Amino acid sequence: MITAFKKHITAHFPALAHQKILVACSGGLDSVVLLHLLHQIGLTLGVAHCNFKLRATQSDEDLSFVETTAANLKIPVFTTVFDTKKYAQTQGVSTQVAARELRYDWFYTTIKQHGYDVIATGHHADDDLETFFINLSRVTGLRGLTGIPSNNDQVIRPLLPFSRAQIEQYAKKNELFWREDSSNTSRDYLRNKLRLDVIPAFKGVNKTVLQNFKHTQQHLKQSQALLEDYITLVTKLVVYPRDASFEIDIKQLQALPNTKALLFELLYPYGFTDFKAIATILESEVGKKVLSKQYVLLKDRNHLVLTQKALTKDSRVFLIDAKQQRCISPIKLEFTMGSEVGEHGSDTLYVDAGKLIYPLKVRSWALDDVFHPLGMKGKKKLSKFFKDEKLSLLAKNKVWVLESADQIVWVIGLRPDDRYKVTTTTKEVLKIQCSL
Repeated sequence: MITAFKKHITAHFPALAHQKILVACSGGLDSVVLLHLLHQIGLTLGVAHCNFKLRATQSDEDLSFVETTAANLKIPVFTTVFDTKKYAQTQGVSTQVAARELRYDWFYTTIKQHGYDVIATGHHADDDLETFFINLSRVTGLRGLTGIPSNNDQVIRPLLPFSRAQIEQYAKKNELFWREDSSNTSRDYLRNKLRLDVIPAFKGVNKTVLQNFKHTQQHLKQSQALLEDYITLVTKLVVYPRDASFEIDIKQLQALPNTKALLFELLYPYGFTDFKAIATILESEVGKKVLSKQYVLLKDRNHLVLTQKALTKDSRVFLIDAKQQRCISPIKLEFTMGSEVGEHGSDTLYVDAGKLIYPLKVRSWALDDVFHPLGMKGKKKLSKFFKDEKLSLLAKNKVWVLESADQIVWVIGLRPDDRYKVTTTTKEVLKIQCSL
């Protein structure tokens, strides 16, 4: 397997030879083998491990195992511990979603802080097949069946061409140790049911099912790419921008074959996933509306008009105490105390720490908000500032502010407040970074 893996890396990930790779390692079979393979071919590595505190002492033992494994390979290791259940409860999401959000947020923070280029995960061909079946059981189109991407957004998955059987064979041949996650045997999760019951039955009927699936998936990806190219051409023919909206010419659209399918593909990027509702609007009366989470589609006489709808802003207030180094929700912020001042940017701010009164607050902006824009004399209403900046309705509803003692410190990602700027009398500087 090492030879095939090295060829795969050379062919599909040539840049890794000159990059630093942070390997996400749970301690399980897949991530341990990935770490070992990448180490064997001489790449520059670091190890990242998250303890989600979901399996009592087992979670702590996993962390210790990963630390020992990294130490034996003389590779830097970075670890963190999450209160996953508390996060899931406060965010109103499942434990699985919470773990994913926490994990990837921390991964991105870690590669940025320590100078790594990419995150490598141990997803393999069997994972891809399971994902295919999961999406097949849901309401999904062609794009939902094209599988796990080999790389996206600084995340790479070098083991995707290899099966779980190949990975386990490699581990045993090289006498590798790994940890077994007891939750993998629970049939409470759809993925586990597929892994334990459905897919083994398929493999029992057809031993080449995994190989055949890979070939089918390549055809699906090519078909999806072809469809996207066609939609680009159709867009130029039937879509017309109109200020903060755009219009679809109904007659021109209906002159094309597969009209309803084309309309669905045109609207899918805007959150419209109900094919039946989209398909029937063409025959509906003038004034008919179809809604997605962020957009309104209106049937006019000769056009379908797509506009952004007013979103309900998040009314929650998030507190940040003086010892807190980062927050994840509702927006990702990192806080670093020091004395140096770097360059300001949309994602980086330096403020006079002595002027801050804790706890700081993160909240949505309000209509009566006023601040003192950095570099300007006097104050300005936020609503007027947004108008001057030509922010769309959707963009305005995504704005958060950082506040100290009921005064705005930062319209996050847009403009700091002049009252908290660093001056010659500043003794301590707080660096604040955000990930928008």
